[in-house]
Amino acid sequence: MLLGALAHAQSDAAGPIATQAGALYFLRDESGMAALIGTQVFDRFDAKRIAHFDETAGTNGAVARMLVQSDTGPVLYDFRRNPPVVQRVRQRMTVKRVFWQGEEVVMQSNLGWFGFQRGELKKLQSTTNVYH
Repeated sequence: MLLGALAHAQSDAAGPIATQAGALYFLRDESGMAALIGTQVFDRFDAKRIAHFDETAGTNGAVARMLVQSDTGPVLYDFRRNPPVVQRVRQRMTVKRVFWQGEEVVMQSNLGWFGFQRGELKKLQSTTNVYH
């Protein structure tokens, strides 16, 4: 598999994070972590700490999509819509690197390489695709 440059590095910022849907905050609450746009909770997940990979768009650098590491597996947030679209990968893994390839999220994890698109996770085999 040939890979281009990593789209955006991992971040542990809890907010505020400028997204296309508004200011994002991660807050710890009684059930784990809550993700909010402004003051409205749009998702909850279990995680000991915040770790996410961001795709920015536009001249203002606002986050368009984000892959968040949770205890049960990655969660994809699409901020191009408000409220954000939430898609759970539903495979326990630790994400190491992320590449944004059109609508597909390509991730390297402790279990190997995977592609995630439209709610479907696929294990990637050796290929000549170049991700950037």
